[in-house]
Amino acid sequence: MKTLERISQFAGNTFAVWVLLFAALAFFSPGGFTWIAPYISILLGIIMFGMGMTLSMDDFKEVFKQPKKVAIGVIAQFTIMPLIALGLAIAFKLPPEVAAGVILVGCCPGGTSSNVMTFLARGNVALSVAITSVTTLLAPIVTPALILLLASRWLPVSAGDMFLSVVKIVLIPIILGLVAKILFRTQVEKSVKALPLVSVVAIVAIVAAVVSANQQKIAETGLLILLVVILHNSLGYLLGFWAARLFKMNYPDQKAISIEVGMQNSGLGAALAAAHFSPLAAVPSAIFSVWHNISGSLLSTWWGKKASALPVDAKTNKSA
Repeated sequence: MKTLERISQFAGNTFAVWVLLFAALAFFSPGGFTWIAPYISILLGIIMFGMGMTLSMDDFKEVFKQPKKVAIGVIAQFTIMPLIALGLAIAFKLPPEVAAGVILVGCCPGGTSSNVMTFLARGNVALSVAITSVTTLLAPIVTPALILLLASRWLPVSAGDMFLSVVKIVLIPIILGLVAKILFRTQVEKSVKALPLVSVVAIVAIVAAVVSANQQKIAETGLLILLVVILHNSLGYLLGFWAARLFKMNYPDQKAISIEVGMQNSGLGAALAAAHFSPLAAVPSAIFSVWHNISGSLLSTWWGKKASALPVDAKTNKSA
């Protein structure tokens, strides 16, 4: 078990490398990965089941301990990223399927990797986990509603079908994970340290499946989508940070909100796009998954080093 834990920790620490590596392999040898596509929803369900096993009542207590901060983070998550996506889709005159895909990933809840990045950045981890949990639980209602509102000008959107999809691949697995933790607490506590490995394998497989299925389209429009994704992600970090600053939250909170807003559950975006739009609509989510793990690692490392260099009493300074 110790060996498995070490492997899992290594996989989690080098997540971005594996995503990038297998995305490249899927692009240059698509035939080896297309078979994964039918299992994207199952893979995401496994990730959400693992998330359910890691949740505790303390995570939800944070909502009541700091309700204003959590509310600010949740509202920022579900307004900033969708509106940036809409603006980019219009500004770059994206093709309908790509525009829908960019908006879809913008309407997703925060990704669980944001919690790790917040920890590395010396941000408020408890706040990050609380916001991720709340946005994920709200996703079955909020995500389809936002996609219907913002993306229907490009492609037909069935909010009802999308609601059922999010319930099946997000909400039910999380609930089952919570139930498993309650019923089999000892076994779950022993196995939970291996979950980063499971999540890395699942996300890498999802990205590889999407890239392999769209190799030709990525070759044609990949640079444009990459530019849009970089702008989407970067503006999310920036506006998330300034939203927290506007409400006079302290520096660790600002970092948590920034990372939480900028990093999306791109696996969910890929699954919903493939199921309800087209494989091409899943490409922005796949590229987002690669990029935000790279940018998140760089940003959190820089913030973490910056925090280490500060005097102890300056680390919670509101104007830092």
